[in-house]
Amino acid sequence: MVIPSYYTTNLNPSLKKKMALKNISVLILSLSYMLSFSVADTSSSSIVPPETICGSTVDPTYCSKTVLANQNGNVFDYGRISFQKSLSQTRKFFYLVDSYLQGSLSLSQYTIGALEDCRYLAEQNFEYLSNIYATTSQASGVLPTSQAEDFETYLSAVLTNQQTCLEGLQSTTSDARVKNELLSSLSDDLKLHSVTLALFIKGWVPEKKIMTSWPQNGRHLNFKNGQLPLVMSDRVRAIYDSARHHGRKLLTTDNGGSVVVSDIVVVSQDGSGNFITINDAIAAAPNNTVAGNGYFVVLITEGVYQEYVSIAKSKKYLMLVGDGINRTIITGNHSVGDNFTTFNSATVGKKK
Repeated sequence: MVIPSYYTTNLNPSLKKKMALKNISVLILSLSYMLSFSVADTSSSSIVPPETICGSTVDPTYCSKTVLANQNGNVFDYGRISFQKSLSQTRKFFYLVDSYLQGSLSLSQYTIGALEDCRYLAEQNFEYLSNIYATTSQASGVLPTSQAEDFETYLSAVLTNQQTCLEGLQSTTSDARVKNELLSSLSDDLKLHSVTLALFIKGWVPEKKIMTSWPQNGRHLNFKNGQLPLVMSDRVRAIYDSARHHGRKLLTTDNGGSVVVSDIVVVSQDGSGNFITINDAIAAAPNNTVAGNGYFVVLITEGVYQEYVSIAKSKKYLMLVGDGINRTIITGNHSVGDNFTTFNSATVGKKK
C-alpha cells in the first residue's frame, strides 16, 4: 500500500498492535523522559534556544545540532518541527524499503519477510505520526489527559516498531548491502523519533499526568477486584452465560458499567457456537464501529485453536474472551527456521 502524501486525521483508536514484547527498553525510555521533564521547568510559550529545550532529551547534542539546528521558537514550535521531520523520514524509509522489495528476486526469503515487516511497520508509524501531528499542529497548549495518554502510547509504539524492524533485519545472515543501508537509516530515525516523543511530552502532556510509577489497573477499562464490568442486553447476556462454562465469569451490570457490549458471537470447535474458527468470527464483526456502539465480543470456548489470528484495521472495538488459562489456547509453529521473522510468528496480531 502506498503512503499518501497528505496527512489523515481519522485516528484508529485500537491499541491491539503486534509488537515485540521484549522491547521494554522503549517504555523505560519513555518513563525516563517523563521523570526528567518534571524537573526542567520552561514556560511553554517562551521563546528559547534549542539547547534549552533539548537539555531534557536523551541526546541533547543530536536534538539541538541536527533536529532543531538553526531554529528559534517555543516548545510547540520545536515539537512541530520534530514531527514534520519524523513524518518525512518515515515516508522516505517506507519508499526505501519498498524499492528493495520491488527488486527482491535476488534476496533471501528471510530478508524479504523482514522487509515486508518493516514496510508494514513504517506505514503504521506514518499513520500514527500523521494523526497526532494533525492535532498538535493546531494545539498550542496541553491536551486533555486521556488524549495525551493515547498519543504518548502511539509515539512509544513508533519507537517499538522501529526497534522491531531493526531486530528483524539484524537476524538475517545474508543480503548485507540491504541490511547495512537500512540499519544505518533506522539508527538515525530512532534518535529522531525519540526527540519527537520527548518534545511531545514536554509541550502537550499535562504536568499532572507525569508519572513516577506504572498504573496498576487498566487505563481505560475499569476493572473492579479483578473483574471487568460489562453492560449488555438480556439477549447478549443469555448467550454469554450459556456459552461460558469455565473460568472466572466477568461481572455484568445494568448501571455504571465501564464497557458496553453491542453484540456477541461464540466460537466452539464442536460446532455448537456460531463459528468453528476464531478468524471466521472476527471476519463477522462489523467494520469501523465507533466507541458509542460498544464492543463486539468474540467468546472463544475451551479448546486448542491452531490458527494465526489476524485482526484487520477496520475491526475496531473488538474484544476476545476465552474460557480461561489452559482452557482456551491459540497456538502455531512459525519459526525463524521456516523463514518467518519474530514479528510474523505471533499467533494473534493486526493484519498487514
